Amino acid sequence: MSRNLYTEFQIKELENNPNILHASDRSISYKPEFKIQAVHEYKQGKSPSQIFVEHGFNLEVIGPKQPRRCLQRWRETFERFGEEGFLTERRGKGSTGRPSTRTLSVEDQLRKAEQRIKFLEAENDFLKKLEALERQALKKKRF
Repeated sequence: MSRNLYTEFQIKELENNPNILHASDRSISYKPEFKIQAVHEYKQGKSPSQIFVEHGFNLEVIGPKQPRRCLQRWRETFERFGEEGFLTERRGKGSTGRPSTRTLSVEDQLRKAEQRIKFLEAENDFLKKLEALERQALKKKRF
């Protein structure tokens, strides 16, 4: 998120850029295609500022450090997830959750389920004892 506060005029100017999905007073949402293209151009040797200027951004509006910050984030996403990282939503309701890194064998699944059962039984016993102690404290308080 940008550290700038954008005026209505600046927001309208930003939204006229074909590489922007949405702009608000505090943030700019860039199109995934632009992010992918920017990462490829960066890898070919262009500077972040040069990439943004060539794609019609006014650095006086978005701030001179914004291109570098964006490219840093986008490069990390690209290295971690590839182009698909920009095309699928990984946050909020659109997310499919954290991908499983490995599948458990049936024995491991059973062992894990048994451990969970033991934990939940211990938690229930603890809560029963706590309720009993609370009842005793209330009885003593009344007398």
